[in-house]
Amino acid sequence: MPYRGFTMMSWASAFRLRQYTKANLWIMPLFGIALGVILAECAITADGADWPPSGWRYSATTASGVLSAIVGAMVALLGFVVTIGVLVIQQATGALSPRYMRLWYRDRLQKTVLATFTGTFAFAFSLLRSIESNSVPDLGVTLAGAAVAVSLLLLLVYLNRFTHNLRPVAIADLVGRMGEHVFAHGAMELRHSAPHDGEPVPSRAEVTHVHSPRGGAVQAFNTTGLVATAARHDCTFVVPHLIGGYVPPGAVLVEVHGGTSAPDHQQVAGLIALGPERTIEQDPAFALRILVDIAIRALSPAVNDPTTAVQVLNHVESFLTLVGSARLPGRYVMADDRGRPRLVLQGRDWEDYLQLAVSEIRDYGATSTQVCRRLRALLDGLVETVPPAQRPPVRVELDLLSQSVERAFTDPACRAIAQQADRQGIGGRSRPHR
Repeated sequence: MPYRGFTMMSWASAFRLRQYTKANLWIMPLFGIALGVILAECAITADGADWPPSGWRYSATTASGVLSAIVGAMVALLGFVVTIGVLVIQQATGALSPRYMRLWYRDRLQKTVLATFTGTFAFAFSLLRSIESNSVPDLGVTLAGAAVAVSLLLLLVYLNRFTHNLRPVAIADLVGRMGEHVFAHGAMELRHSAPHDGEPVPSRAEVTHVHSPRGGAVQAFNTTGLVATAARHDCTFVVPHLIGGYVPPGAVLVEVHGGTSAPDHQQVAGLIALGPERTIEQDPAFALRILVDIAIRALSPAVNDPTTAVQVLNHVESFLTLVGSARLPGRYVMADDRGRPRLVLQGRDWEDYLQLAVSEIRDYGATSTQVCRRLRALLDGLVETVPPAQRPPVRVELDLLSQSVERAFTDPACRAIAQQADRQGIGGRSRPHR
């Protein structure tokens, strides 16, 4: 419990701190430096034993030269990795989506490589001070050489990974799988909440408002904390904002319906994380947003790469197939242990996901035969795979696609070609428009 002179960190502050830690590139290298210094001290202390064997012993001149070379090499390799990072940023912001950078910063391999380089640098530099004409840290020099070998191996793995994974289709595959994972597992408690036929809040209950102390996008909800707080005060919380939506400063963040006592507004606001941009932890639609951004960037006149858009649509279809098979009530009612409604959250329904996935790609790719054919194949596939209740919005999108093709292709022969469904865009087995 908080007391005078001390305020416990709220859940939202802790969430933002975790996000900062995940996205930061300097924390793990800092730990690498600290670990390198500690290991160097341990190696110097252990060097008094009769190990390593005589064949692995070094003269002071050799040890000093080797360690100095390692220090210089690690600094150079750090600069090389930073250069690669700058190139990634340029490519991602120019040819992909700037939103992808938030995911790239979290790559564990990249942080491991940086931590290994800084740790090896600190280890070798710390050993240099212990070299004397009659005293050489033989064990430390041997371990420093092993650390260089590990660093070079990790560098090769790092280069192999990013030279292959910086292609738009590889990034689309990565982002699509992340979105599917979040949808299937990360928001399980929301999607498994029972739909509430009636109003989950008393119609005559007094309503008070919790206002947002700051502006920002809704990054995450602490649903367990919100339900427990509402149950403790015998009230119902209604959050009028979608995950990922922007909340202006001072806007209504939570509606409090009823209650035997008034909850602390600061505590309630601290159970909803707001930040400068969306995150993917509880927002699978953010992954879909990135996929669409990559596709429409490829369709811009400056890039003019409809094949990339078609490849991205493959992953969009995979995501939509998963979403279309789920029950999406559009409103989620979370209950306490006694089954009483305590928390009402707004959610996206099937139509929201479908429009996000195809509307902009349809608009920007309306003049591309390849994109129109692949998009029709995607929608035809959804008509066959999603439950019957989910099919009307898909048919609406099919009609809108037909209208776009009618406007974009005035020649009847070209229009007939563009109306066909083809999973490869052009070159696959096409099916005539139904």
